[in-house]
Amino acid sequence: MKRIELPAAEDQIRALRVGDEVALFGRVVTARDAAHKLMVEKRPDFIRPFLQDGAIYHCGPVMKQEKDGRWRAVAAGPTTSIREEPYQAQVMQEYRVRLVIGKGGMGPRTLEACQKVGAVYLHAVGGAAVLLADCIREVEQVFMLDELGVPEAFWVCRVEDFRGVVTMDAAGGSLHQTVLEASRKKREELISAG
Repeated sequence: MKRIELPAAEDQIRALRVGDEVALFGRVVTARDAAHKLMVEKRPDFIRPFLQDGAIYHCGPVMKQEKDGRWRAVAAGPTTSIREEPYQAQVMQEYRVRLVIGKGGMGPRTLEACQKVGAVYLHAVGGAAVLLADCIREVEQVFMLDELGVPEAFWVCRVEDFRGVVTMDAAGGSLHQTVLEASRKKREELISAG
């Protein structure tokens, strides 16, 4: 298990490889479809200091506001990342994002951005939303809550021992591509044998 403190140094992230298990400590920002579209079209500066050398989490969390006004994560599982493929590379380059967290992997544009920026894609376990929410120790801030709503807002969270597996790395490795190619090969073998 490799411990990553956020914000993270580029060389530390470039050293990660597909298959590495990591535990994150520090600041993570949730962002889904509307947030990614906003970052590409408007390039807001309010989120820049939270993303530089940091992590963006494809997550639409369930949040509860406590009596004292603070927010608490109730559920925070990953959402399907491929929806962000049209935006992710540009977001990574604009904001110097070092880790993208989600589920299901991403495509060639994101993989290329990982190589350019010095970033990785980290696969979080789907179906573990409550366990992952327990890793969110504090909600520091929320941006665009009124405009985007709870699932789509930018939630700036401090996490401890948030775990995942690197499935795309800065050296061009992609577990998703490897599995796709192996599946295609097996399919061809099965078809030709029949």
